[in-house]
This record gives sequence, C-alpha cells and structure tokens, in this order.
Amino acid sequence: MGAFILRRFIQAIIVMVSVAFIAFLLFQYVGDPVVFLLGQDATPEQIRELRADLGLDQPFFVQFWHFLVNAAQGEFGLSLRQGAKVSRLLGERFPATFELAVAAALLALLVGVPMGVYAALKRGTFMSQVFMTVSLLGVSLPTFLIGILLILVFSVWFGWMPSFGRGETVNLGWWSTGLLTRSGWMHLILPAITLAIFQLTLIMRLVRAEMLEVLRTDYIKFARARGLSDRAIHFGHALKNTLVPVMTITGLQLGGLIAFAIITETVFQWPGMGLLFIQAVTFADVPVMAAYLCLIALIFVVINLIVDMLYVVVDPRLRVARAAGH
Repeated sequence: MGAFILRRFIQAIIVMVSVAFIAFLLFQYVGDPVVFLLGQDATPEQIRELRADLGLDQPFFVQFWHFLVNAAQGEFGLSLRQGAKVSRLLGERFPATFELAVAAALLALLVGVPMGVYAALKRGTFMSQVFMTVSLLGVSLPTFLIGILLILVFSVWFGWMPSFGRGETVNLGWWSTGLLTRSGWMHLILPAITLAIFQLTLIMRLVRAEMLEVLRTDYIKFARARGLSDRAIHFGHALKNTLVPVMTITGLQLGGLIAFAIITETVFQWPGMGLLFIQAVTFADVPVMAAYLCLIALIFVVINLIVDMLYVVVDPRLRVARAAGH
C-alpha cells in the first residue's frame, strides 16, 4: 500500500506541475497584466518599472519557477478586475461551490442508485421504462435549459422557490454556509437539482448496466444454487460488486461537479467559484483564471487518489493481485 500511494503521489505531482505550466502560459499569452494594471495611458518608464517589480523581465523558466513556488503556497497575485488577492476571492467563493457540489452529488447517489437497482431487477415493468425515459431526457437536455425550466415552473409559475442567489448565510470562522438557515436551504434546492440531474441519470444507467452484468456471473448462479434468498443475492452480493465502478464515477464526478458548476452558478447567480471564473474570463482576469485552473486540477488529483485507495479497500481482488506482485 505504501508503494502504491507513493507512485500515485508522484503521478499527482507530475499532473499538478503540468497544469501549473498551462496556467502559467495564460500569463504569457492572454493579455499583458502590466497594461491591465497601469492602463493604456502608462508611460514606457512606468511599464518598465512595474514589469521589473513583477519579475516579468526575467527569463521564462525563472518566472515559471517563481510561479510554482507561489502557487504551492496558494498565492496567485492580485485580481486584475477587483484588485484583491486571488486566494482571498477563491476562499470566499469556495464554500458556496463546495456545498452546491456535495448536495448535487448526494442527491445523484441517493436517487440514482435505487433507480438503477430497480430498473435492473424489474426490467420490462412500467416504472422501469419510465426511469429509462427520464434518464434519457436527463442526459440529452443541456444543464442551462433544465435550470431555466425549473426557474420557470417553481419560481415564476408557482412561486415556491427563489430563483437566484444563495440566501441567508452563517459564518463559521472563514467558512460561510447556508445550510444552517431555512433561506439557505430554499435557495440550494433548484441549483442542486439542476446540477445533479445529469450525474443522477449517469449513475442510474451505470448501476443498471453493472447490476445486469453481475447478475449473470457464475458466483451469483452458485449463490442461487445454495438456496440464498433473492434479497441476500441482490443486495448482499450483486449490489456490493456493482458499486465498485460506481465509486469511480462518483468520485470523479464530484470533481466534475465542482469544476463544471459554472453553468448552474451562472443561471442561478450562485456566488461560487464558477461565477467568479466566468466573470474573470469576461474581463481577461488572468490570475483568477490560472488559480481556478490549478485549484480544480488539485481537487481532481486528490479525489482520484482517494478513489484509488478505496479501490484496494473495497475490492479484495486488487489486494490479492498486489500481494502476488501483479
């Protein structure tokens, strides 16, 4: 296990350095930060002085090394649009995005897994066909359209849910949460459903396909021959082995939910990192764009590492394979 974690850790470092290099290229080829800071009326002397102060007159790889050192400390400079530290801006927006992503992931799991199991065990029934039709719609419809439809129905027509914002929040140290207020929960429902629908349908179809595959295996036939009940076979043996690939998808999708919550946050004006990134792209705010790219890559790497370690814990075949030296 130690060697396995070490290999994964080295791979994670290589990935993060590669992503940091791509983020660093944004500073080189997407606008000139000196012009953004000083404006178009700056004199050549002012430009040279600021370029020297920022270290932009140094060789390329020296600049990249300084960028790596600062990025490892969570420092990406100042936002060109807001004039504030990028780390502070991301720290203020991260709780909103994280709570939205976790709520969407839990909703997708708690609804998608039972629907997938039902669709596999009750093939051909009316409800199974309904679930498959709904999953097809969930995969096909774009996220922004789902969000707009939910706003139209539940906010405009019925007036049950708020259509934008995060609602009332409570500060717990540096973390701001809306989960401790009724207003926060009401504002969370529609964005979480919008973000969860695609993941929910993906998990449902994956669980159904894996469940059908597992039910055809020899050890399930052997369990039936031993006289085990259908409940014990379906939930004690089949579902447990079905959840191994589902765990992979769920782990990676959590990172995807954080990374690709941009559209949902834009539709609902949810004050998270995705909305901040869209605003940064609009104004060519390179430090924010670079920091967002590095943070999302770090989230993916950490989640992937955790999922890899859970593999060894959940699936005994991997422990046997590693013990045998494969």
